[in-house]
Amino acid sequence: MKVGIVGAGLQGRRRAQALKAVDGSELVIVADVRQDAAAALAADAGCLATFQWQDVVARDDVEAVIVCTPPNLHAEIAIAAMRTGKDILCEKPLARNLDAGREMLRVARESGVRLKCGFNLRYHPAMRQVRRWYEDGNIGEIDWIRCRYGIGGRPGYDREWRAQTEISGGGQLMDQGIHLLDLCRWFLGDFAEVFGFLATRFWEIAPLEDNAFALLRTAGGQVASLHASWTQWKPLFSFEVFGHDGYVTVEGLGGAYGIERAILGRRNFAAPLSEEVVEFRGEDRSWEEEWREFASAISERREPSASGTDGLAAIELAQGIYESARLGKAVAPTMLASTPRPSSPCRKPDVADIR
Repeated sequence: MKVGIVGAGLQGRRRAQALKAVDGSELVIVADVRQDAAAALAADAGCLATFQWQDVVARDDVEAVIVCTPPNLHAEIAIAAMRTGKDILCEKPLARNLDAGREMLRVARESGVRLKCGFNLRYHPAMRQVRRWYEDGNIGEIDWIRCRYGIGGRPGYDREWRAQTEISGGGQLMDQGIHLLDLCRWFLGDFAEVFGFLATRFWEIAPLEDNAFALLRTAGGQVASLHASWTQWKPLFSFEVFGHDGYVTVEGLGGAYGIERAILGRRNFAAPLSEEVVEFRGEDRSWEEEWREFASAISERREPSASGTDGLAAIELAQGIYESARLGKAVAPTMLASTPRPSSPCRKPDVADIR
């Protein structure tokens, strides 16, 4: 499969490196408005460079396009590529706003192509391990989820594109928080109502938020709580799922977030508390595993895990949280395509997709 990448920044480089590790995938062209960035990545990958994304879309030999630009450009590039029959992996968030995301999904369905959102946290080994523990029935029915994700930024962070509403579509909730929303949906399905608080405490980015706090509740009464922060000075990732019979936890993502650990604990009132802990070390290979799953979905002509529908649903949740914070009350997000909430702890559909 021949692939084109639009956007030669950090994410474009990660994606190019992931392609090298997957047999049968070949990067043939890279586009970026910064000609030096495009040329540098193309030289490393041994492919062509251009400063116009339209050149990538126009190539007949390109079968899939990876969109690694800021969010305000996602829809235009992805839609143009999908209309030429190309499959798309688009970085998160899927789009800057709901209207753009809905149009992307409509064109994907109309064109018969696969649209995937870049939710690479699904592919971290600890997350895959806790998902398997859950699906194997170790913790029973889920009762609640608690998750936190944060960084501290860097000098000048408030002057980067993330701090510009017309480009990003939101603050930290649309940046790292969108990952947490996807993971909560992955385990609990759709949510019936959301309640949120937003704060701008340090970075001069108002009206955007540098902290987002939210509660999400399913129709069955299960609650997920999340906090996404740009003032978490020491990088942190924690995702905890508590069930009737036990719990699973992911701590760390490697690198500055600390050693990546998957933890399983089982309820047993008659015995001392004990946990099964698995530590994962080495390089972050989530980008590689994410591309491998997408390539398999294209080959098998099926919907990928973390599909365009999932990407749109995460935006809908985020917009619901923004609306809740504005109104000061819980609101019901509108889900275009519902994902059934797991009826038992042994539901299997997504396991094959991510292995």
